[in-house]
Amino acid sequence: MIVAFSPEPLPTSQKDGKPSEDRADPQAIDQTDSLSQPADPTIGRLSSDRPLPWIVSAAWLQTHLEDADLVIVDCRFALSHPDWGRQQYETSHIPGAVYLDLNQDLSGTIHPHGGRHPLPEPHRFAQTLTEAGIHSATSDSAASLVVVYDDSRFAFAARLWWLLRYHGHDRVVLLDGGWTGWLAAGYPVTPKLSSLQSQNSRQIRGQFIPQMRSDWVVDRDWIQAHLSAADLVLIDSREPERYRGEYEPIDPVAGHIPGAVNYPWQTVTNGEGYILSIEQQQQRWAELPAGERVVYCGSGVTACVNLLSLAVSELDPGDPEATDSHPLSAKLYPGSWSDWCSYQ
Repeated sequence: MIVAFSPEPLPTSQKDGKPSEDRADPQAIDQTDSLSQPADPTIGRLSSDRPLPWIVSAAWLQTHLEDADLVIVDCRFALSHPDWGRQQYETSHIPGAVYLDLNQDLSGTIHPHGGRHPLPEPHRFAQTLTEAGIHSATSDSAASLVVVYDDSRFAFAARLWWLLRYHGHDRVVLLDGGWTGWLAAGYPVTPKLSSLQSQNSRQIRGQFIPQMRSDWVVDRDWIQAHLSAADLVLIDSREPERYRGEYEPIDPVAGHIPGAVNYPWQTVTNGEGYILSIEQQQQRWAELPAGERVVYCGSGVTACVNLLSLAVSELDPGDPEATDSHPLSAKLYPGSWSDWCSYQ
């Protein structure tokens, strides 16, 4: 379900009211921040416009809005109000952006097991990306550069960042500061919508051909078979209270997978949603044991923020350039805790 805009930017820059996402909401994402803004935000960064590989600034995006190979994707979402993100997109969004919905576009069919947000079926996901105007690389043209944003400190945008790379598309970056940062910079927005592709038209804006990296994921059976392995490092990305089993707002069982260590996804960014420097990402993971790293969360969504953080932490602060195809050293357990606890 994809919609796009007609380029009639609005001069206003008001932040839309977002549903409260705190403990009072039983399906909320806790966005508590425990790390502050770096004293020098340029440390470990490529430039002010390209803070890190896989990250672009609002200033960079504003100057590249007309690039022919650019596709902007709005991933705003709220777990407690599934229609909120689309409603906000239809009210106001970055010029040129299409909208992809976590439940409808970035997830597959829910079954008794497999988690609350199973990965989308590759053929259907490829069709979604094709309809969004995203091109894979061909002998005649380069792949689309996809810029993804949300309003939740990469919580949902990182899911698409990871999904695209999992499907073999490496030209994808995240908008630092997200929607809030775009508005704060005073850049144009638009409420004008038009269908990217009319219902009766067979014209295809993009041509996405998945090239799966199946070794980037593991399932419950794999984890069970490796739980006693000395080199298995399970990373739980949820907030500490959920990890400790003191509080569980969504899933029927509280707790964590045996042996998992806790690295809350919210600490990848500062309170305003800007990614922390390479040095700070390295500090986050300094005590993580070496081994086979597997990341999970509640349903395989916010774990992708930690996968981004791990990738950034492996860069050299003195020479942080990374190729588009820089491999991920950690795997995702897509079903995550919602799949694991469904067997209990």
